[in-house]
Amino acid sequence: MTAKKRVVGIALLTGLAIMGDSMLLIVLPIYWRDFGLTAIWQIGALLSINRFIRLPINPFIGLFYQKYQLRTGLLIAIFLAIISTFSYGVLHNFWFLFFARALWGIAWSLLRLGGYLTVIEVATQTTRGKFVGLYNGIWGLGGLVGMLGGGLVVEQTSVIFVTTIFALVGICAIPIIFLFVPISKQKVENDQTGVQSKKGFSSYVWLVLITGLTMGFIIFGLFASTLSQLIERSYTTEWTVGGIIIGAATIAGFIQAIRWGWDPFVASAIGKRLDVARTQINFLFIPLLVGGILLIILGIYQPIEMLIGFLLIFQLLSTMFVTTTDTLATNAAATTNSIKIITAHTVVVDVGAALGPFIAFIVIQFFSLTTVYLVASSILFCLAFSWFVFQQKLV
Repeated sequence: MTAKKRVVGIALLTGLAIMGDSMLLIVLPIYWRDFGLTAIWQIGALLSINRFIRLPINPFIGLFYQKYQLRTGLLIAIFLAIISTFSYGVLHNFWFLFFARALWGIAWSLLRLGGYLTVIEVATQTTRGKFVGLYNGIWGLGGLVGMLGGGLVVEQTSVIFVTTIFALVGICAIPIIFLFVPISKQKVENDQTGVQSKKGFSSYVWLVLITGLTMGFIIFGLFASTLSQLIERSYTTEWTVGGIIIGAATIAGFIQAIRWGWDPFVASAIGKRLDVARTQINFLFIPLLVGGILLIILGIYQPIEMLIGFLLIFQLLSTMFVTTTDTLATNAAATTNSIKIITAHTVVVDVGAALGPFIAFIVIQFFSLTTVYLVASSILFCLAFSWFVFQQKLV
């Protein structure tokens, strides 16, 4: 089996598993009462617990993949994904939903780490960026269906209808594991001569990890969980298309879905450019600086048409940010103990993704949505300055 087929296979599996989670990001902030919630802070808690649970779990997942086959881990992951997705529609109780989200967190750890390790194993120095982009782009199609399809169908039917459909899709994904994931253990490299030494991570690796933390916090956490409310704030006139009501959830799902739709092409193209770039770090400055400016604009009230345009530009920058960060992390991992570096990367991304919704909705409750986006903007500017200082030291 070719390297590309293996990457495509595990990316497809991840995409099918993530549909329920993606739907929840769009639907829960608007229809939270339909899920049995009684306070806004519970939204942030449910959207964060699946990330928080991964913090202690990720190191154990790394150990798991050192001893057991990738196929075994992915079978467990898809089973947990099916259970959690179906539960969203039938468990109208905060604590039951809390437990279901925790199960999904374990499933995602198995899927994500398995995907990274596959890319590291099959890619070379000249193809790693391309495969990272391909992997992220294809599994993102699952986010496209979950956000766009989930948001639209929920507004026309019900939550339980959508979650049941997505759970059945998960069952259909099981054959992919046997078709595209060979029976073999991940090989763990013991070379300690790369970016990591026996004394610990280098300053470069630490900065890569901080970038992963920031990326998870803003892109996967804060932005993804507040997009519906951001649109709802500006969406004062209800649109209809062919008799179908277009609500804020549908628009938010559409905007997120556009990114997942172009990711297989855009992320792969960015990855190819990274593979031939003399300095990959330079690619970070565009999403950090321009993205910081856009977050300020998004935080200020805008007419809905103008807001959508800025959101699409930010989504393009998000693709560049995620692809570049993951490529930097996999390059660092490829030169040393791959499981140790990639486990650290997944942990920090999960920390950021967990803190994003949790902090965002606390800030919203006590301050405003505008404050959330202004804080996020300042974080991107600070990170850009840190990379600039690092580059100057290398000159």
